[in-house]
Amino acid sequence: MTPHNKPAVRPAAPYFSSGPTTKRPGWSPETLSSAVLGRSHRSKSAKSKINQTMDLARSILGLPDDYLIGIVPGSDTGAVEIALWSLLGARGVDVLAWESFGKDWVNDVVNELNIDRVTVHEAPYGRLPNLGAVNFANDVVLTWNGTTSGVKLPNGDWIADDRDGLVIADATSACFAMELPWSKLDVVTFSFQKAIGGEGAHGVMVLSPRAVQRLQTYVPAWPMPKLFRLTAKGKFTAGIFSGNTINTPSMLVVEDALDALLWAQSIGGLPALIDRSEACLTAIKNWVNASSVFGFLAEDPATISNTSVTLSIIDPWFFALAEPQKIGFAAAVAACLEAEGVGYDVASYRDAPAGLRIWAGPMVEVADIEALLPWIDWAYAVQRSAAET
Repeated sequence: MTPHNKPAVRPAAPYFSSGPTTKRPGWSPETLSSAVLGRSHRSKSAKSKINQTMDLARSILGLPDDYLIGIVPGSDTGAVEIALWSLLGARGVDVLAWESFGKDWVNDVVNELNIDRVTVHEAPYGRLPNLGAVNFANDVVLTWNGTTSGVKLPNGDWIADDRDGLVIADATSACFAMELPWSKLDVVTFSFQKAIGGEGAHGVMVLSPRAVQRLQTYVPAWPMPKLFRLTAKGKFTAGIFSGNTINTPSMLVVEDALDALLWAQSIGGLPALIDRSEACLTAIKNWVNASSVFGFLAEDPATISNTSVTLSIIDPWFFALAEPQKIGFAAAVAACLEAEGVGYDVASYRDAPAGLRIWAGPMVEVADIEALLPWIDWAYAVQRSAAET
C-alpha cells in the first residue's frame, strides 16, 4: 500500500484507548436517565443502586459466595493503595513488576511503606519475571495484566494453594475479560473504566475471607488516611461492602457501570465478554502474522494480553533510528491515525518502548479492529515516507 491509497473502510467506533475505554455497543447518554441524582448516597435508593451494581458484578465475575466486593475511592489506583496500606506489614512482601504500574507498587512497598523484608521480582517490558522464585510465605503483590506492556499472566497455576501470605492482584485490565482463579487471590482490584467501558473516579475491591481476617487481626504501624480505612476502632468496616461507601460516590458513574453490566449479562456474561475480547485479539494476531513491520511486545505468545494489546515495530528501518527518533516516529503514526479520525489514543504508554497500543476489550467490536489495522499500515507508510524525504 502506498501512502496515497487510504483504506476504504473506517472504524464505526474509532475508540481504542486503554482507559477510559470505549462504551458498550449502542450506548448513549440516555442510558443514564435512571441515575439516582440529587439524593444522598446514603439514601435507600442510592444504596440500592450501588448494591445492585456490585451484586451484578459479583455474579458476572463468578466470585465465591464468601468473597466481599465494594466500591472504594480513587479508581483502581486507589483500590490498590488501600489494599497495600491496610494489609501489608504483617510479614515479608514479594512484589512482581514487569511494567509501569507494577513498578509503582514496588515504589509504594519499598519507599513509602518502608517494609523491611521485601523481595522484588522484576522483568523488562515484554517479559514476565521468574514466577517460580516467588515466596508465598510472604504477601505477594502483582498486576494480573500489564496494561502498559500488553503482557499478562497466562494462569494462576504457579500460585500456592497452601500459601501463608496474601496475594494482592491489580486486575483492572483483566476483570471481565479474562478468567481469574479466585481461590488463589485474596485481594483483587479493578475500575469501571477498563473492560466494561465505564467512567473513572471509583475503584472496586474484592476481598477473600483470608484478607478480612488480616484486617480483623492486624493493625499497620503507619498512619492511615480516612480514604484508606477499612477498619474503625479496631473492627473491620463490613458496611463498605454493602453499599456504605468510604466517601461520596458519583451516582452517574454507578449508573453507567450498572448499564454496562446489564448489557454484559444480556449477551451471556463473562464467557461472552471473553469471547468478544479474544476475537479482537485474533484479528490482530492474523494481521501481525502477515506483517513485516509490527509484532507483539510480549515475547511469549501465552502472555499476550487480549485487552491492552501492545505492538512493537520490527521494521529494520525503524531499528536503525536513534531512541528519541523512534519515540517521535511512533507518536507520529498514532497522531496520523487520530488526525484521520480512525483511531484515537493508540500511542504506547509514556514509559513503555516506542510502539502502539490497541485496546481490544469486550466492548470493542471486532469489525472496528479489522477496519483499524489497514489504517495503521497506511499511517506507518505515510510517516516513513515523510521521514525518508
